[in-house]
Amino acid sequence: MHQLLFLRHAKATAASPGLPDEARPLAARGREDALAIGGAMRARRLLPDLVLVSSARRTRETLAALEPWDETPLIEPLDRLYLASASQILDILREVSETVRSVLVIGHNPGLHECALQLADASGNEFRARLEAGLPTGTLLEFAYGGAWEALGVGRARLTRFLSPRDLTTAAR
Repeated sequence: MHQLLFLRHAKATAASPGLPDEARPLAARGREDALAIGGAMRARRLLPDLVLVSSARRTRETLAALEPWDETPLIEPLDRLYLASASQILDILREVSETVRSVLVIGHNPGLHECALQLADASGNEFRARLEAGLPTGTLLEFAYGGAWEALGVGRARLTRFLSPRDLTTAAR
């Protein structure tokens, strides 16, 4: 069984003149949220073998906040993930080696949200309902997938977790 994790980058600073979109850093709240999600991942043993991260600054800063790892995963920054569409994200995932059990994708909306909606089976669980309502910044999704990475497609994964920074109480952070 494969594990697929999606993490939308944490809250970034607002766009500003003279600052390219891909250079936007995390906002203070984004740094706090990413640290909290990192702690929640460790507490729940959500430890990827491979991290595919967009080359944008806000995604790389989100990744940095997840550290330290119990076992350091292979990290691949990908320009192709910057503002990738759902189909582009699927194409990237289909290239993952079968020896990789768990993959974390750190990316952007709307592509990440659309890809998650496509992958999730129609089981109608509470996580699917939350996903249909949106994918807030800093939110982590977990999917279980029983096929080969190259066969990943529409409705083929089971959404087993939807964890947003708001779900984490101050005590749990």
